[in-house]
Amino acid sequence: MKILILCDHFPPAFGPRMGYLCKYLKQKGVKVAVVTEYIKDDTFAFLQGDTDVVRVSFYKSENPAGNFLEWIMIFLLDIFFGYKNRRIYREARRKTCTNNFDLILCSTYRLFPLPAACRIAKKMHLPLVVDLRDVIEQFTGNEFIGHTLPRMGGMENIVAKIFKKISLTRRNRILRQAAHVTTVSTWHTKLLAQYNPHVSLIYNGFDADVFYPEVVKREQFYITYTGRLVSILLRNPALLFEAVKQLADEKIIDTERFRLRWFTDEKSRRILQQEAAKYYPVANLMEYHEYVFATKIPAILNESSIVLLLTNKSGEKGPKGIMTTKFFEALAVERPVLCVRGDEDCLEEAICRTRSGLSAHNVQETKQFIEEHYRRWIACGWTSVDVDRVEIEKFSRRKQAEQFIYIFEQILKGNG
Repeated sequence: MKILILCDHFPPAFGPRMGYLCKYLKQKGVKVAVVTEYIKDDTFAFLQGDTDVVRVSFYKSENPAGNFLEWIMIFLLDIFFGYKNRRIYREARRKTCTNNFDLILCSTYRLFPLPAACRIAKKMHLPLVVDLRDVIEQFTGNEFIGHTLPRMGGMENIVAKIFKKISLTRRNRILRQAAHVTTVSTWHTKLLAQYNPHVSLIYNGFDADVFYPEVVKREQFYITYTGRLVSILLRNPALLFEAVKQLADEKIIDTERFRLRWFTDEKSRRILQQEAAKYYPVANLMEYHEYVFATKIPAILNESSIVLLLTNKSGEKGPKGIMTTKFFEALAVERPVLCVRGDEDCLEEAICRTRSGLSAHNVQETKQFIEEHYRRWIACGWTSVDVDRVEIEKFSRRKQAEQFIYIFEQILKGNG
């Protein structure tokens, strides 16, 4: 079997889902080639391996996020003229001229490069599998746009609305033509089944070769968060901050040895600092670190006393179906998971099913959970949780590759 993958992100940039998939597809004897966007990032360099990858650069500057004028120009060219998809299609077409592929797989969270994948699949008369890691509908506002739009007297909201409408219309049209659709949560599955009845749930997960439990004793009690905050509507730390404030006020915790540790970006740091300032002395207990390479994450999680997940109650005004990869990595190292504010949906169900921690609804239970594991840390120097390992094994990247292969085989047999 030989698969051509078109995706928006791929290692060494932040693209763990397709990076790990390629790792295990190749171990199973499946040949893969990838066409993707060039992104200056080495976070997942260890996953690049010897995969056949073509990277297309759309920007002249090394850092398009820092050159807003260039970014907005490419953004508008892509919305109205499909600029990025045209470029990706040309590179994919070159690949098909020298290779005989059996199937096209496109992985994205928004739209790009779905139109290119659909076009190449039609051109080559190949089945198309669409993998949606995230969807626009799961967000609370305009967070689905990769760059914060500047204030333009309300015009920024009109631009976002146009982009959303165009993206959803094009995406849904392509979904109806796909041989199969894969996605990452039960909420996403139900949503996408409106456009294609052949939808399969393949969670994000962890690589057991990289993430496994280790006993690491530390002099500090760490509650650790790795990732972006984006917005308070999506990820709200209020329950955590109030619980820690009460623990400090009641002198249950030693503030010299208790730390909230954040590995995040500058924008997220500013939001956290602003929110923590409302809960003295929480701001004094915060440690901020830059993003680290993915290879360092297992050690960071293993030395943590609690792994923090930030979300909010799911619903019309809240996030929907978000199952962050960090949750599965925390499962693998068997550290207690604290999710605030609990989504009362997919993530909460998974936390309960795996017995991995707490999906918190109020300050009191958040406080009790932290105190319980703090006392265990005082006694032992480290913490762990008695997870359901049978359930956790279902989230391994190897198992997920097997799920993809089964879908591919069924499609090629005509049973898709």
